Amino acid sequence: MTVRQLNAGNWLNPPAIYTQSDEELTLETGSQTDFWRDTLYGFRRDNGHAFLTGVDGDFTAYLTFKGDFQALYDQAGLMLRQDEAHWIKAGIEVTDGMLNMSVVVTRQTSDWSTFGLPTSEQSHRLRITRKGAAVIVQFRNVRSRWQLLRVANFPEGPAQLGPMACSPQRSQLRVTFTEFHITPPVEQALHDETIA
Repeated sequence: MTVRQLNAGNWLNPPAIYTQSDEELTLETGSQTDFWRDTLYGFRRDNGHAFLTGVDGDFTAYLTFKGDFQALYDQAGLMLRQDEAHWIKAGIEVTDGMLNMSVVVTRQTSDWSTFGLPTSEQSHRLRITRKGAAVIVQFRNVRSRWQLLRVANFPEGPAQLGPMACSPQRSQLRVTFTEFHITPPVEQALHDETIA
């Protein structure tokens, strides 16, 4: 069974400007919003925007989104969160003058990995699968296949999941989210490309 969630959930740090329906969520970020915890920079920020719904057990979640990504660290995508010290955010982030697929895994402290995109497509698609204590992050690549970004350890148990967006260096990053849905976990092997 598929659960669609773009009009069902709760805001963590609601943006001042947003519109919402069953099919679409559009928002503009507040000034200097971010999710980060300690590593390298020595600060904690937990003021990014996320629209979260409860999840437990194993699942696969899909999200399609687009935004006017321009400034350093502009970002948007999916967040899986237990509390302020245990969360994952994955999606687009601007660094080094280009768009990157980015994953930050926070278990008390944050770590960060990026993958530079060869093109600047208007829409981006993510897939997060949780199986026990493993979280698999994938994105739809230029060959229309699910490309692996990260396999991470994450605490089992209840959590929250949903679209997120931040703009650490500015305000008014505009992002539109569509096609957010949660299904039973995909059984496709990690590197199996036979299923488009």
